[in-house]
Amino acid sequence: MKTICLYFEIHQIIHLKRYRFFDIGVDHYYYDDFENERSINDIANRSYMPALNTLLDMIKSNGNYFKVAFSLSGVGMEQLEMHAPQVLEKLQELNDTGCVEFLAEPYSHGLSSLANEDTFANDVKKQCVKIEEYFGKKPTVLRNSSLIYSDDIGGQVAAMGFKGMLTEGAKHVLGWKSPHYVYNCNIAPNLKLLLRDVELSDDISLRFNNSEWDRYPLFADNYINRIAAFPEEERIINIFMELSALGIAQPLSSNILEFIKALPACARAKDITFSTPSEICSSVKSVGSLDVPDTLSWVDEERDVSCWLGNAMQRDAFNKLYSVADRVRIANNPRICQDWDYLQASNNFRFMTTKPASVGLDRGIYSSAFDAFTNYMNILGDFLNRVNSLYPEDIDNEELNGLLTTIKNQGDEIEMKDKEIIRLKAKIEKMQATEDKLKAKVEKAAAAKKTTTRKATAKAADAKTESK
Repeated sequence: MKTICLYFEIHQIIHLKRYRFFDIGVDHYYYDDFENERSINDIANRSYMPALNTLLDMIKSNGNYFKVAFSLSGVGMEQLEMHAPQVLEKLQELNDTGCVEFLAEPYSHGLSSLANEDTFANDVKKQCVKIEEYFGKKPTVLRNSSLIYSDDIGGQVAAMGFKGMLTEGAKHVLGWKSPHYVYNCNIAPNLKLLLRDVELSDDISLRFNNSEWDRYPLFADNYINRIAAFPEEERIINIFMELSALGIAQPLSSNILEFIKALPACARAKDITFSTPSEICSSVKSVGSLDVPDTLSWVDEERDVSCWLGNAMQRDAFNKLYSVADRVRIANNPRICQDWDYLQASNNFRFMTTKPASVGLDRGIYSSAFDAFTNYMNILGDFLNRVNSLYPEDIDNEELNGLLTTIKNQGDEIEMKDKEIIRLKAKIEKMQATEDKLKAKVEKAAAAKKTTTRKATAKAADAKTESK
């Protein structure tokens, strides 16, 4: 039986303000608050809320049959908390249905997986903590920023304890293979891979409202019929996209939500189910490993990382940012860490691209790639100065590694003590429960004895009365 894995990404760009060279060392606040509030409210009203209400109606109408997955970047959640909390409340309402799964991803929606293994692990761990706080469950499947993946990244993700990972069903990786199977990481066989069906996903997210497209207009029954026509053994259909595709990339006037809402009924008629990523990873065996020596993503025709690191400006900005990754981790300063998350976000590097792309790029306040690079490097210059003021550049690598080791050992010791505290608390609670049981038993016996004594006294008194 075929099953559809429907997944949506939610991320919000943090807009940087115009920052001049002369602001370095003077102004440590880098963000355009007005634009951040305006853009998040716009996308919430035009896309997130109508789309989430539709998905909630679909779950209520179809019971446990319809299921959907989401991932939210931590920086996106921060923007929603400040400017559009109703979106998070609606996601919690969806979570309460039991038909929704929330995935892990880097908190910053950044490129840390390409730069620093410890930073990547911390980035993911931080987001998992936030997801668990909101939705009550720790993610078991990871979705890296823009589906970035390679064998080495898969090995890191497996070492973090995840059982599955989402990535792109790129033709140059699959070759003759189909994306409609479960695969596993080449160097970590226990990590299962779910591959996006590029054509089916982009038909909705990119082409749905294109009147010049040869499949326009796209109807739900025709869409499901294409899925049903796949060979019987091709069972896993992964449809992944940004949630903003529903309302922004494809406007509500295109009837995109009516199309989405019709999918469950059409799928049920063809005996096609819906599943979450963790359900698939738990129940479906891998058909074999996937060899991905070079990094891939879901962006541009090349499906690689060239849109972020394809020119010298981008690589210079990237290398300078991650040159202080270890110092930021040691500092653990709340303001530094927040700026670090925002400056890591991949869109900062995307604005610097000089690549032509089939999908238009909105650079926001920037007139060119060089303009974006200049503004970012001014901000980065101030940020690096602040980090180095905490841990100066003259601290050599050996001393820095010593500090990192000490911090790690302290963290391990605290973790062990926390576990011991939990164990002792459980033991105390168990002893208290035993004591309470014993106390209740004694009180019950005393009460019974008192009742027996009272009855005996009454009986003796009655007998005495009769003898008189």
